[in-house]
Amino acid sequence: QVQLVESGGGLVQPGGSLTLSCGASGFTFSSYTMSWYRQAPGKERELVALITGGGGSTNYADSVKGRFTISRDNGKNTVYLQMTSLKPEDTALYFCKASLFKQYWGQGTQVTVSS
Repeated sequence: QVQLVESGGGLVQPGGSLTLSCGASGFTFSSYTMSWYRQAPGKERELVALITGGGGSTNYADSVKGRFTISRDNGKNTVYLQMTSLKPEDTALYFCKASLFKQYWGQGTQVTVSS
């Protein structure tokens, strides 16, 4: 049974930092490209960052470049999203996704940036 479980969300002040984690099970994690997406109320889900299976390649949305870092630990079947210099517009439900021949999604973790 495939599972993706996000954690690490919460309430943070503007300028603060959070690190999200996504633990995976039920598939060959190291073979899959892992991505973080987010969806704010009333908006479409958007790609935030992705990392290839071996971790050799990453890509970021322009809105988060220089502030967010995606990484993975294939030994722990976990992908991370380190978020710094957070802004109110980063407020959203953050999802992780695994992609190869199929796509798997987690349930999401809420990030709220507010003073």
